[in-house]
Amino acid sequence: MKDNIFREYDIRGKYPDEINEEVAYKLGLGYGSFLQEFLGQDACVLSHDNRLSSPSLHDSMVKGLLETGINVIDYGLTTTPMNYYARHINDLFGVMITASHNPKDDNGFKFSFDKYANARGMMIQDLKRYIEKGEFKDGKGSIEHRDIRNEYIEYVINTLKFGKKRIKVVLDPANGVTTTIARDIYEKLNIDLTIINEKSDGSFPNHHPDPSIESNLDQLKAKVLEIHADLGIGFDGDGDRIGIVDEKGNRVAIEDYGIIILRNIIDKVKNRSFLYDAKSSDSFKDEVLRLGGIPVICRTGSSYTQEKVLKDNIPLGIQYVGHISLNDRLFSTESAMYSSLRLIEILSKTDKTLSELVQTIPHYLNSPEEKFASPDTKKYEVIENIKKYCLNNNYKIMEIDGLRVMFKDSWAYVRCSNTGPNITLRCEAKNQNDLDNLVKLFTTLINLFNK
Repeated sequence: MKDNIFREYDIRGKYPDEINEEVAYKLGLGYGSFLQEFLGQDACVLSHDNRLSSPSLHDSMVKGLLETGINVIDYGLTTTPMNYYARHINDLFGVMITASHNPKDDNGFKFSFDKYANARGMMIQDLKRYIEKGEFKDGKGSIEHRDIRNEYIEYVINTLKFGKKRIKVVLDPANGVTTTIARDIYEKLNIDLTIINEKSDGSFPNHHPDPSIESNLDQLKAKVLEIHADLGIGFDGDGDRIGIVDEKGNRVAIEDYGIIILRNIIDKVKNRSFLYDAKSSDSFKDEVLRLGGIPVICRTGSSYTQEKVLKDNIPLGIQYVGHISLNDRLFSTESAMYSSLRLIEILSKTDKTLSELVQTIPHYLNSPEEKFASPDTKKYEVIENIKKYCLNNNYKIMEIDGLRVMFKDSWAYVRCSNTGPNITLRCEAKNQNDLDNLVKLFTTLINLFNK
């Protein structure tokens, strides 16, 4: 197995060059043995997305798991949030076979080693080292095939109570695995639904997901404007990230989504702590404070935000790239479908449009996240040198998976990519001049120390 497939939050790569049936089989041997030897587990949950390579990877992983003597509860084709829900109701750890939002020819595996979230930190590297030893358990596990579909649908919709206003929604599942369940959920509710690219028989052009929300936004915006919809919703390939456009075709920032939800729930929850990741705008933090809540900042990465939300029973967590943890009415599974339905529920009870709700939110100026190529052997040294520079200049810093450098009305966040030889930079300020100066300063520092 190639070293580069073992990443910060999962195992992922190109199929079949990096991820293939042999890799899946060996991962099954390793994961099944690891669960038994170190975590005292005798069973695990397994399911997969709708990529063309997923069924054969699934079959090979099952073979490896069963040969270790671990029992498998197999849910077949599911979204990633459905897989999380299955782990929750069975009180088990598990695997989701998916490459999430990666290109259609990629595939991978999301593993869990506890009841909070997917692997994070050294968990994946621990599994890698264990597999390389090759000392696997030998046994004969059993497999039980289950269908979670109807139970999951009822679980989601029973927490919702729509108003009288029927909301017109355009949905873009991007040919990902949400195509297999979205209509069944949305049509049980008072929603006027249009799904992009769906054929008359309810099928889709192919089962290769085009999983990048960003690459599909133009089509979503166009359809919203064409049919005068109230909003448009886009999902990534496995259904745990969301993109939103309002009735005017403007993209709604995740922080804006979070503030709309925050305003709706803050007086209904006991824990008034609300989480945002280090890339998110301070607009969310400031609104939490304005409403008398407690803002909680967390390092980037859904495995980390989800763990924090569940461990501390936080009712809402947002992540800049589109992961939402709603934990106030049900167990958070980071479901993009559920997140969209909570927004639709709010719209069904107000005479305001989505753009009007967004207009009530203060907005700050942000730079797009920029990547700077830097070798893995160099990038951490660059961050360390930037840290020294900031300390020498008495800048306020927060070490949170990199550096968040904070000024009176602005901040810069510079970190090493967990998935490639890059350094990323994102800045925020309340006026353009401060933003430009901040971007210029930290771009200069990155380039200086990256030589």
